[in-house]
This record gives sequence, C-alpha cells and structure tokens, in this order.
Amino acid sequence: MISEQGFKESEISLLGPSSDIVDSCQSNLNGSLHQGTSQYDWSQFEEIIPKLDLKEELIRCAQFVFDGDFQKAIGFMNKVLGKMVSVAGSPIQRLGAYMLEGLRARVESSGSAIYKALKCEEPTSIELMSAMHILYQICPYFQFAYISSNAVICEEMQNESRIHIIDFQIAQGSQWMLLLHALKHKPGGPPFIRVTGIDDSQSFHARGGKLDIVGKKLEDCAKTCKVPFEFNSVKMYGCEVQLEDFEVQHDEVLVVNFPFALHHIPDESVSMENHRDRLLRLVKILSPKVVLFVEQESNTNTSPFLPRFAETLNYYTAMFESIDVALPRDDKKRINAEQHCVARDIVNIIACEGDERFERHELFGKWKARFSMAGFVPLLLSPSVIDSVRTLLKDFNKDYRIEQTDVAINLAWKSKVMCTSSAWRCY
Repeated sequence: MISEQGFKESEISLLGPSSDIVDSCQSNLNGSLHQGTSQYDWSQFEEIIPKLDLKEELIRCAQFVFDGDFQKAIGFMNKVLGKMVSVAGSPIQRLGAYMLEGLRARVESSGSAIYKALKCEEPTSIELMSAMHILYQICPYFQFAYISSNAVICEEMQNESRIHIIDFQIAQGSQWMLLLHALKHKPGGPPFIRVTGIDDSQSFHARGGKLDIVGKKLEDCAKTCKVPFEFNSVKMYGCEVQLEDFEVQHDEVLVVNFPFALHHIPDESVSMENHRDRLLRLVKILSPKVVLFVEQESNTNTSPFLPRFAETLNYYTAMFESIDVALPRDDKKRINAEQHCVARDIVNIIACEGDERFERHELFGKWKARFSMAGFVPLLLSPSVIDSVRTLLKDFNKDYRIEQTDVAINLAWKSKVMCTSSAWRCY
C-alpha cells in the first residue's frame, strides 16, 4: 500500500511534475488538513486500517463530500484512504487510487482544472498508442465492438456492391482493417467500400496527427486485400457535424457506426441543443440501411453525485478485476495503460459537472428509447453474429460471458454487464 507521499508521487505521475494545479491543490489540502486533524482524531482509524473495507470507506468519504463536510473529507482522504490505495495493488486498491484523485479534485472545486491538467500532461503519442494497444490486447471490449458490428455488416450487406460507412469514432481505423480482410474472400468479389471518418481528440493525439494517417493506413490495407476503397475525413467532432458533411451519394448503401461514441455527445441535461438526440435524428434523415451501436452499460449521465460515485465504483471494479487476470500487478505497461486510458475517465465522472463532464454513460434501456424516438427499430441479431462474438471470447478469460437479449448482445465480466452491442434500422 502507498503512503500519503506515495499517493502524491502517483498524483504527480498523472498530472505531470510541473503542474501548478497539483501544487496549489496540495497547498490547499495541507491547509485544510491542518484544520481537519485538529478537530478529528484519526488515530483510531489508522490503527484499524488493515481491517477496513476500501469500498465502504470510499463511499463513506464520498458521503462526507456530498454533505459538504470538507474538513472531515480531507482528513479522511489523507489519514485513511491515502494509506489504503495503490496504483500497483489489488484491483480495488488501483481503482481506489483514481477515485481518491477524483474526490480530491472535487473537494477543492478544481475538478475541471484537474481534468484539463490531465489532458495537458498527456503522454506522448507513442506512449498513449502503446497504452491503448495493451488494453486492446488484454481486454475484449474493443474487439467485441468491432467484431459484432462487422458481423452485422457482412450479413446485412452481402448483396450490396457499394457500401458507405460513416464512423463517428474511427480512432485508428482498426475495425475497418478487420472488415477489409473479411471481405477479400467474398464470393463474387468484394464490394466497393467508402469510409467517412469522424475524429475525436484522444484518437487524434494517439495517432500524432490528422485523420489522413488513418486514411493512408486503410488505403494500403485495401490495396493488399484487393478491395476497392475510398476514404473521406470529417475534420470536426461528432456533435458539430451537419447533414452536408457526409457527402452521401445516391448509388451507395449507407452504414452508420457508433462505437463507444454517443456517451460523449451532450444531451438535454447539458445543452439546450441536445446534440445526442439531434445527431440520431440527423442520421435518420440519411436513411441508413443499418446503424451499429456499442456502449458501456453504466448509468452516469444524469445521476446525482452519490449514486454516480457508487455506479462508477461498481462498474470500474469489474473492469479492473478483468484486467487483473491478464497481466501481473507490477507490470509497468499495465499501470501505464490504466493511468492513461482509464484514470482520466474516472476523474472526469467524479470531479466534473455540467458541460465539463463528458463521460456520460446511459443504460441500454435509455439508449433504446432515444433510438425509438429518432425513428429506428432494433434489428434482430442472427445466430452467426452471436457465434462470431463467442469465437472471440475463446482467446480470453473464462469469466467473460456473452448474454443475448431480444435485441442486443451483452458482454459481461462474471455477473456484471460491461457493454452492449446492437443494430438498428429505420422504420
């Protein structure tokens, strides 16, 4: 377990050694802590720390924060929680370290500043790409999204000669490299594929450049696979796009892809424009043959702070446990992957509010209602789509499970549903 100084070192590793925010927050914490320790006797907790349940103590501290008892909260963070967490410990200790960071930021009313500092002190493009690749290899979440969606495309588009795919989070283009390889052996020859990619800030940084990098990579892959191909880029983020940005042609069949993308789009609780529903209505106007949708199964959008904190604790406990079976706890690459790819999401959910909190997940039932109101009905997934996902899981731990509902496929870790894949068509 790490000491208060150890957690400070972890904080510096997250924010960067030159962060003024770290120093100012620590100064404020020290001042508040002096008041807190003079009023509360923490020695009784220090003596029983080994017997405490970290989950319960995180919830206890979140309650202090919610109640506005900041002296007690800060004292509890420094004298109790700080001695229970570790970025190299058990799954709950690792998660606790990042949730503690979120609580610290929230108490100091610096959630947005802390999160901006996390972004400013991002790892290099090579480091972030490496961290993302580690998660891609050791966890099936991204592959679940890509393979389930590609299986639907291959099935629904088997008789089409020209296919236009609009991808609202194209990232590194990995999903479409998989599809191009799947299409190269199609009886009768592969169809013409046109991909329109829409960017996001994290993928831009990981690539070290614009979407043209993705386009070149996909063009090279298509040439190798002998699949006729064209790439178009939309140089703006998802909530900014308009109908004319897609350049849809009359002789092509349209596919729209939302892989872990829509939860970043603000809804009516954040913006009067309600870009989340506006975007779905805009897509409906395009009359796509199929819309592919994959999201985390978590409820952090409009939940008040305490339920949101508990939901985050519950969801990410399962995620950290699923990572724990794949790599040793002291593996530096694993620690980097958790810090660079997961910690910032946790801090954002806990510390930020309003339009500065853009990690806003919803449960599938809510997404289903949004799609229905926009004019879509669910597409029943065939046994071959389910089989494709089950084949994927053979390469991962036995505690990953596939659950099939009437309109979706769930990927679960043990009994906890982590993400859901579904397909939709216009009615």
